[in-house]
Parts: sequence; structure tokens; C-alpha cells
Amino acid sequence: MLSILRNRTYRHLFLAQIVALTGTGLATVALGLLAFDLAGDRAGVVLGTALTIKMIAYVTVAPIAAAWTEQLDRRKVLIALDMLRMAVAVCLPFVSEVWQVYVLIFVLQSASAGFTPAFQASIPDVLTEEKDYTQALSLSRLAYELESLFSPMLAAALLVLVSSSTLFWGTAAGFAGSALLLLSITLPSPAPRTPRPIWERTSRGIRNYLRTPRLRGLLALNWVVSAMAAMVLVNTVVLVRAGMEQGESAVALALACFGGGAMLSAMLLPRLLQHIPDRRVMLAGGALGSAALMVLALTTLAQPLGFVRLAIAWFVIGLGYSAVLTPSGRLLARSAHAADRPAIFAAQFTLSHACWLVFYPLSAWLMAVWGAGVAMLVLALLASAGLVAARHLWPADSGAPVAHSHPDLPPDHPHLQGSHTHAHPIIIDDLHTEIPRKQRI
Repeated sequence: MLSILRNRTYRHLFLAQIVALTGTGLATVALGLLAFDLAGDRAGVVLGTALTIKMIAYVTVAPIAAAWTEQLDRRKVLIALDMLRMAVAVCLPFVSEVWQVYVLIFVLQSASAGFTPAFQASIPDVLTEEKDYTQALSLSRLAYELESLFSPMLAAALLVLVSSSTLFWGTAAGFAGSALLLLSITLPSPAPRTPRPIWERTSRGIRNYLRTPRLRGLLALNWVVSAMAAMVLVNTVVLVRAGMEQGESAVALALACFGGGAMLSAMLLPRLLQHIPDRRVMLAGGALGSAALMVLALTTLAQPLGFVRLAIAWFVIGLGYSAVLTPSGRLLARSAHAADRPAIFAAQFTLSHACWLVFYPLSAWLMAVWGAGVAMLVLALLASAGLVAARHLWPADSGAPVAHSHPDLPPDHPHLQGSHTHAHPIIIDDLHTEIPRKQRI
């Protein structure tokens, strides 16, 4: 897996991701402490509102950012967004009112909503072989999970020496480091040959995403992982601290079990995906996680929840979670021309976070009103419904895409009339033959 790091451009991209993630992890801890300083006992309300603002920014800004930057140099856009995020991080230590936090969080997350899809869309342009790209996806998932484990420990170590507000300077340094690494490389920046109206550019990614069978299946799988993982991410602290009356270390251990399952899955997937189709792996991952949550729900309704059962279930859900999310980049890269990839990745970013926007508050409400067993059962049933939808929306015989020869022409263009080109503006998605990657893109 580490052989792809010999590619200098990808190595710098991966290092940029790591330093930016580290800075973001420090900001997560610092923001919680800042909320407590500003709001005291109402800190949870402040953090909940900030999380909602984050999701709203992700859902609304990503397609607009992709549209406005379509014709721009991608590396310059990424560097500019990193600098904007750095500027927000520098401002956060000086806020004195809660509303200022909300404004800065919206600006920060809006910049991230523009940055992340464009960054993700650049990787398949750098690693053109699908085997290498699959390894990159696994490394990316490992980086995310390791950040969630180690950033809190780094923050705790730094807080022994510095004040909590100083952590935001670490966040700014992370974004600055990312910008410098991007400045040191040259990125492919394919753009459509024909300029498009702004409305078409804004909606194109989501329209093409929803027209593509495999991506409609991916959307249903986003629903599945959001349903099963929201229980883990939102309610673990309540289950462990209030339900089991255990300490903070037990909360960290439970979340580490989820992260450990996700990391193990990410490490196994590159080899697995060489022999098993993406659809089968991703549906199996969704089924595994949903089944684990269902079993835990039924046993919790029958008897009090114990830590060992919770830890095992969280580990299995982590396995399924990563088995669904890690290969998703392969589907997105196959489903668009290079110039259209930022729009497709932005559509995935928007639609997947829309699912989280549903399940974050729903899981908290179910837990608060009906208790752990019912909350898990409802979420498991909703995840299972998404799994059924994914199997239906993503046909088993859906083959590799073939790009038509006029990616910038609309499907009703006269030059395409009477040809054998599929009506889809980007791809033909339902052929039954596997096309080598270099011929597809």
C-alpha cells in the first residue's frame, strides 16, 4: 500500500491531508473548550448548533463552490481555501460572543465544503491506475481514523503546556502546512472545453449523480452508514457514562473499537477489491453493520447493555462502515470525465452529508425519548431499508462506464442526435463489459 507514496505529487497530497486533519482535530477539542468558556452549562447547545451549521454549509456550499471554480486552476483554488481556513483559525482565539463562533464556523466549513471535493477529485487524476487509486482510498480512510484517535491525545499533551485557545494556532499551522505542500506540486486541472451557464454548473453534478445507477445505489448506502454510525458517534458517551456509569476512558475505548474496525477494514480492502466487485463488498459491509446494530438492539431490549457487547458491536459496525465508504471514490472516479469529477465528488459530499443531517438529530432524539434499545432498533430498521434500496437501485449487472466522445455537449445536442450515444450527458453506465480504466477516462 505504501508503494504509491513514491509518487511525489500524491505523497505531498497525502501529507497535506494529514497535517490539515491534525489541525482540524485540535480545533475540535479547542472548540469544545471555547464553547464552555463562552456558554458554561449551555456549551452543549453551542456545539450542537455549530455542528448543524457545519452540515448546512456542507450540504449547500459544495455544489456552488464546484460550479464557481470549474474553470479555475485547481491547485490555486485549494491553496486559497487553505489560506481562508487558516485565517478563520487565527480569528477563533479572539472571539468573545457565541454568535461570532457561529459566523466563523460557517466560513470555515464553507471553505472545507469547497476544498474537500476538489481535493478528492484530484487524486484519481494523479494516480491513474485503479489499483493505485484503491490503495490511496484506503490510506485516506486510515488517516481519518488515526486522526480521530490521536488528535485528542495530542491536544491533551499540548494542554499541559499551553492554554486551550493556543490549540487554534495549531489548527492554523495545519492549514498553512497543507497550503505549502500544495504549493510545492503541480496538479492536473482539467476543465470543460465549453463554458456552461452557472445554473447548469451548479446542478450538473447532482443531476448526473442521480441519473447514474451505481451512484443512486451509493446514495442509498450513504443512508445506511449514516443510520448505523450515527448511533456510535452521537450516543456512545451517553450509553457508557449514563447507562453503564463508566468513566471517560471507557468512552474513548468504545470509540476506539469503532475506529479499530474501520482501520482493519480499510487495510484489507485493496487486496479484497482485486477479487470481489465493489458492489458486493459495499453491500456486504452495509449488511454487516446493520446486522450488528440490529442484534445489539434486540439484546439491549431483552437485558441491560454491557460494555463488552457494545465494544464488539461497535467494532463490527466500524468494519462495515469502512467497507462501504472506502471504495466509494472508485465509483465516483469511474462515473465522470476528469473535467466533471469535482462536480460528481461535490454531489457525493452534499448528498452524503444530507444523510448525516437527518440521522445526527434523529439518533439523539430517539435516544433521549425512547432509550437505547428502541433507538438502535429504529436506526437498524432504517439502515436495512436503505440496504434494500441500494440493492434495487444498483443493478448487479451494471458494468463499467464508457464516456461518450463529446463530454461537454448536452445530451440533446444536434451532433449527438441519431448516434448510438446514450442520453446521459457524461457516461453510459449499464454496459455489461469491463473497460480498462485508461480507455474509460
